Amino acid sequence: MGFDRNFTLGLVLRLALLQGMLALLGWSVVTPGLVAPRIVAGAGAFWAGWLLWAHINRTNLEVARFVEALRHGDLSVHFDRGEGSGFAAMGKAFDAAIRRLRDERREANDELGFLQMLVNDVPVPMLTVHGDGRIELANKAGRRFFAEHQGVRPEDFLVYGATFANRLELDAPAREEVLILTLQGRARRAIVRSAALARLGGRARVVIVQPVQETLNAVEMAAQTDLVRVLTHEILNSLTPVTSLAATASTLLRQGEAIDDARIAVETLERRAEGLRRFVHSYRRVAHEPEVRRGRFDAAPFAAEMARLFEAEWPAIPLDVALPEMPLTIEADADLAAQAVINLLRNAAEAASAHRSDPRVTLGFARLRGGEVSIAVSDNGPGVPEELERDIFLPFFTTRREGTGVGLNLVRQIAVAHGGSVEVHAAEGGGARFEMLL
Repeated sequence: MGFDRNFTLGLVLRLALLQGMLALLGWSVVTPGLVAPRIVAGAGAFWAGWLLWAHINRTNLEVARFVEALRHGDLSVHFDRGEGSGFAAMGKAFDAAIRRLRDERREANDELGFLQMLVNDVPVPMLTVHGDGRIELANKAGRRFFAEHQGVRPEDFLVYGATFANRLELDAPAREEVLILTLQGRARRAIVRSAALARLGGRARVVIVQPVQETLNAVEMAAQTDLVRVLTHEILNSLTPVTSLAATASTLLRQGEAIDDARIAVETLERRAEGLRRFVHSYRRVAHEPEVRRGRFDAAPFAAEMARLFEAEWPAIPLDVALPEMPLTIEADADLAAQAVINLLRNAAEAASAHRSDPRVTLGFARLRGGEVSIAVSDNGPGVPEELERDIFLPFFTTRREGTGVGLNLVRQIAVAHGGSVEVHAAEGGGARFEMLL
């Protein structure tokens, strides 16, 4: 950065004046009898030297004032670039830098203000523990939630519970846990999270309290409702064909005809009633998966029983049963397997009959290479969209207006309880093919 023209001109003039005064002073000294001119020349030389020093030092003083203002955080200062101050380019650079700093400070203040408002308005109570052990309620939710104490020390928070007060110690370990807090005389569960922070070279902690009692109450009520839906859905699923078979057997017995058919119907009723009893008993405790009692049974009579149950409920829909040429033995819980197949057959019949004038359902059995048994139910309905193939097995997910969303989830539970799985694919010729592997 060079000197500007005014500064250079002023510098040259002052140097010339100083040189002139020094020459005059030298001439008066070597010339005898010139006392008065000697005094005037000396004073002029001193004055010219002071002018030169002031002219040079002006920019230094301005730079020093500018830097001192910055040192004290004053960003309103600007660099004086008046006529003859020198270093004009440097002054422009300084002013540009200070404008940039002002803009960055304003942006930082705006961001800080936003973060402060964000923390203050977060609906989750937040506390900060400072390095001296002092506890501060960091936001409005915290001040509303913890309004029953006085003081800023951990012991002052004992009113909410001893365990919670211990978690407010500066040296308490960072963790996430569910604690029971006493608020307004009532016990309420909350998730308490804490983390260590470094602040200005010291230690600090933040503690976040998330009340979950109301959420847990709602979840508990929803779980109870869902459990009732599961049980009623499955009971009705089994009772519908049972009721139909019972009516058929009663009619045959009253007429005294087809005793063999009546006996088969009654035997089927007996097996399904026992299977239903075991099913309800196995789901008595919602926290446990269905209890599996493995046994070995032949696929052919099992398939024949499923066909009779299907025909009793859906007499207008043909059911094709496909069995392997070699006799197939299944090692599984027959009652739970029947419950799963009943669900698959019902879903297939509903899907096909709702979308086709010629609905058809197929029940197939096969032994796979790995030793697994495949039980597949196919229909000629609309099929399952690819994007829903995972969702349909979620509990209470349904695409039907009258659906409950529990049948396929139950099928999956039964398959998983047997160490297997259930999958859905597109059936040949359209429709859906649900395959349960046991």
